[in-house]
This record gives sequence, structure tokens and C-alpha cells, in this order.
Amino acid sequence: PYLRKSFYHKNTPVSELINLAFPNTIILAFCSIFFALLIGVPLGICAAFFKDKFIDHFISFSSVLGMSLPSFLSAVLIGYLFAYKLGWFNITGSLFVVDDLGYGERLCIKNLILPVLTLGMRPLAVIVHLTRTALIDELGSDYILLARSKGFSMLYVIIFHALKNSMTSVVTTVSGWFAGMLSGAVFIEYIFGWNGLGKLLVDALISVDFPLVMGVILVIATCFIVINILVDLIYVWLDPRVKIN
Repeated sequence: PYLRKSFYHKNTPVSELINLAFPNTIILAFCSIFFALLIGVPLGICAAFFKDKFIDHFISFSSVLGMSLPSFLSAVLIGYLFAYKLGWFNITGSLFVVDDLGYGERLCIKNLILPVLTLGMRPLAVIVHLTRTALIDELGSDYILLARSKGFSMLYVIIFHALKNSMTSVVTTVSGWFAGMLSGAVFIEYIFGWNGLGKLLVDALISVDFPLVMGVILVIATCFIVINILVDLIYVWLDPRVKIN
């Protein structure tokens, strides 16, 4: 009953507008989380492996700096540097753009890079910090000492023994960030002109389009619930000590 017709978009059904915007938000959220995990977990492992050395201090300082930088400010700075000054990317653009020769739409991965870099920066910094802290705590366990006594190297023990058991806090953080990204990373989508749920929600609020606002919020709430359920199931796989009642 909430997905009625939009006031502003010439009586277009709200479900149709959400169907057009939601895939763009999913693509942006998945790519950003994948980027954060791909870079953040190895950096966290590296910081734990070289604990209290220069590389550990450098990675820890960079992660704190990344966590402290607001998303709207990093979006402006990254857009100014890479789009305006260097001219490598466009400040606004969609994943699919109209071909110059009129042969329909074509995929443009280039327009995805700046939003992913901006949106993935803060979760990357958090993942680095949590991975380092969880690994250092886990390395003091008895089973780690047993594995080390068998002659395994520290790097082998970290990757094949300690890493999986220390991922619970990382999964919790990633799920929260991913749910927030699916809610539409409002600042990033609006600054970079990415046609996702965040930009759609801002446009609906500006135009006082209440059916569209209610529809987007309903989708966002559903995403939060589904993701939290999936995370509870992932906990059981990561840590056998966790039981589902």
C-alpha cells in the first residue's frame, strides 16, 4: 500500500522508480565493500604481523585518519583532485551511458571508480583497525601457541588459523556499513550524480514527494532486516561456538 504513484514524477509508480535506482545502489555498495575488504584485510594482517614496527604505526595512523574524514568532505576532495585538477574521471556519471554514435547504452566502469573509492574509504579504515586488533588478541590463544610449537611460521598461523576466528568483529562492521550503503550513501550519490536510492531519496524530499519517500524508506528498512539475519547465519559458520537458539 505504500508503493503508490509519485506526486512529482507525473504519477509514475513508486515501485518503478525504486526498481530503476536500486540496482545502481547495489552495484555501488557491493563494489565499495569488496574494495574495502580487498585492501583492508591484508593491511590489517600486515599491521598485526609487523606489530609495533614502523609499518604497523604507519598503517594504524592512516586508518585513524581515514575513519576521521567525513564522507562528504572526502567526496569533494577526491572529486576536486581526480576530476577537476587531473581530469582523469568525470565528476558525475552513471554506470551506463548513451553511446555517442547513437547505438544505445554502453557500460562505463570509469564512472564507478570515484564513488567506490570515496564510499569505501571509511569502511576500509575501520576494517584495517578491527582486523589488526582482533588478530593480535587471537594470537595470544593457546591453539596459536600449539601451532607455533609445531614449527609453522607466524604468517601461516595468522592466515590459516587465526584469521577466520578473528573475523567476527569484521563481519559485524561490514554488515553495518553494507546496510548503510544500501540505504543509499546520500552524500556520495548526490555529489557524484549517481542515480541510486540516496539521490532518489534526496530528490523526493526536496520535491515533497511523500509516496516516494515512504517507498524508499520501506526498502531501506527491509534491507537492514535481511542483512542482519544473514549476518547472524554467517556468525555460525565463522565461529562454531555461536549457537542459534
